[in-house]
Amino acid sequence: MSHDLHLHRTPVDVLNYEIVQEQASAFGRMGRALEQALAKLREFDATHPPSDAPASTRQARHALVMEAGHALWMFVVQREACGMRDSRPVMRDYNVPGEVQRCMGLVPATSIRATR
Repeated sequence: MSHDLHLHRTPVDVLNYEIVQEQASAFGRMGRALEQALAKLREFDATHPPSDAPASTRQARHALVMEAGHALWMFVVQREACGMRDSRPVMRDYNVPGEVQRCMGLVPATSIRATR
């Protein structure tokens, strides 16, 4: 016996399905953004030795740390919106540096300048 589930869906069911799809899509986007931000920071660190770095290099690295912190914040918020409250697995699985964790949720300076 074949049942077409689409015939038995209420408008609320359809809406809930769309909401869950969007949550999953946003969750994926935020995860990829975090991965990219962390990769940029790691690549920068691999090519720029920390000892006696000029101010411009330290400033560029700080911007990458802030960008990664913002991406981490966005990802954690999206996870929490999906019901996943414990962020410890994120920190472990993505190997998030402590300095990135500490600036999580801070607004990057570029975002502040863009709104003025």
